[in-house]
Amino acid sequence: MTAPRESEFVLRGSHVLAMLLAFFGVVIAVNVYFAFAAVGTFPGEDVTHPYIQGLEYNRTLDAHRAQQAQGWRVSAGLEQSAAGAALAIRLRLRDGAPLLGAHVEGALRWPADQHRDRSLTFREIGDGRYVADLGRLGEGDWDLRATATTPERHSLDFEADLRWPLPR
Repeated sequence: MTAPRESEFVLRGSHVLAMLLAFFGVVIAVNVYFAFAAVGTFPGEDVTHPYIQGLEYNRTLDAHRAQQAQGWRVSAGLEQSAAGAALAIRLRLRDGAPLLGAHVEGALRWPADQHRDRSLTFREIGDGRYVADLGRLGEGDWDLRATATTPERHSLDFEADLRWPLPR
């Protein structure tokens, strides 16, 4: 019979300590990296004064109810144009007649980054249709916020969720 060989490596307390420190060191390093990446890519608040906007929310709801009482109807959509993309809206009165002569302006907002937002000025093309040329538009979901004002100073604020490119 042969005598059992003794192993050259012996797991000691210092080895276990080194393994624990290495493990938690990697975990902490990854957490620090993700924290810096999250803070570094966050563009900030999407609205200028969110607290004040929250306090005035009931006034906003009252204004929306008053606008709904006017009975105006709005439809909005993105269209392919020679220059890239165009945003077309159609405004109708309560009886279905086109709303003519309105001044329409607004903003096309990228939900995650206000630096990609675009101001819009629409031109009337007849039959209650108003168009804003956008040129090249980035892919994804966009939010439209716009206001139509008649010569009599009646106004309508409206919003729409839009997707570009158009689904096929």
